Amino acid sequence: MVPLQLLALLLDRHLSVALPFFFHKLLCRILGIRITVHGRRHKRGAVLYIANHSSWADIPVLSAVIPGSFVAKSEIEGWPIFGFLAKLQRTVFVQREKRSRTAESRDVLVDRLRGGDNLILFPEGTSSDGNRVLPFKSALFGAAEIEVARRDGAMGPVVVQPVTVTYTKLQGMPMGRDYRAFFTWFGDMELAPHLLHALGFGPITAEVEFHAPLTVGEAGSRKALARHCETVIRAGHARQIQGHFS
Repeated sequence: MVPLQLLALLLDRHLSVALPFFFHKLLCRILGIRITVHGRRHKRGAVLYIANHSSWADIPVLSAVIPGSFVAKSEIEGWPIFGFLAKLQRTVFVQREKRSRTAESRDVLVDRLRGGDNLILFPEGTSSDGNRVLPFKSALFGAAEIEVARRDGAMGPVVVQPVTVTYTKLQGMPMGRDYRAFFTWFGDMELAPHLLHALGFGPITAEVEFHAPLTVGEAGSRKALARHCETVIRAGHARQIQGHFS
């Protein structure tokens, strides 16, 4: 599908969004990842989705339920294969480690949202072990402090929707803390060996929960919005691990 996506990037923006959406649905089936969705995805206009991050599997899982692009650290752009695939999905690469570049990165996000793109942001800044949610960084939430065109043509504030992703089952049985670490990717793990090892365990279940959307104005400020998303996602993660869903 690479040639088709390259052509779509040149000629048809809507197709360039739809193809990765279809591809990742198919990829999850091939990898044996069953996705269970809770709640509803906001679909009116460009949305900034905020999600927790623990695994390489977050990319195909979220891409299979959200037609959009990711916000990723700049190092990924230079990775063999995966960097190229990220570019095909129009990933926004940001330099999180340099505060001086935060405003520039935020402006790129603003341009993409104004252009009607859905963006998926991992505000933890890194991946976790899957058994917890790390503290959120609020800097890039400033991209939500703008107005964008809605589907009816009217202007309105950027909608932000928190999303929780948790890996809960292995071969249909509860996964537990010990096994979850085999499917999460964090620290200095090498991706390729970890990926092959994880796939050897068999089918897994990913729970995706869409929480109530809101805006910066409703939250009160950029930092308040980040705190709200962190609280909601952390609570959702705890429910998913325990097998309770809202």
